[in-house]
Amino acid sequence: GKEFNPEAVEYLAEFAGGRKLDLDETAIQNRLVSRFVNEAVKCLEDGIVADPVAGDIGLVFGTGFAPFRGGPFRYLDAVGADGYVDMMDGLAEEHGPQFEPCQLMRDYARG
Repeated sequence: GKEFNPEAVEYLAEFAGGRKLDLDETAIQNRLVSRFVNEAVKCLEDGIVADPVAGDIGLVFGTGFAPFRGGPFRYLDAVGADGYVDMMDGLAEEHGPQFEPCQLMRDYARG
């Protein structure tokens, strides 16, 4: 089997406070990617990126966002903004405001 760095294992155990999370792959992906997608939409909302296409290109090439997803804006379109906002609201209720979708994402989901 694999050997793990004992210092890393000790740090993670301390950081988790003895809790063991039982998360499936989708839950892990949602918790990680949703904040990234939300920040991308926030960049559009704040005028940092000119449009969703520029945002997708910049984030795929600039940050390594999964190219097979086409970028965060295309990903949001593919999965459906309405359901994505609902999923993020659920995460926000359970884990805090860091998961709250920005206003532009809410508006897009309603639109």
